[in-house]
Amino acid sequence: MSTVATALLAHQGGWDEILLVAGPILLIGGLMWLAKKRVEGQPHDHE
Repeated sequence: MSTVATALLAHQGGWDEILLVAGPILLIGGLMWLAKKRVEGQPHDHE
């Protein structure tokens, strides 16, 4: 592994921890947005 790759994968000020937290939050938020969009796009059946 090159020195640059090793430096990027090493602990560099917390950006890797930010990705570990922000990644799942963004994924769940995106799935919720998609689900809401699909529900709002369905025709309403009011009886």
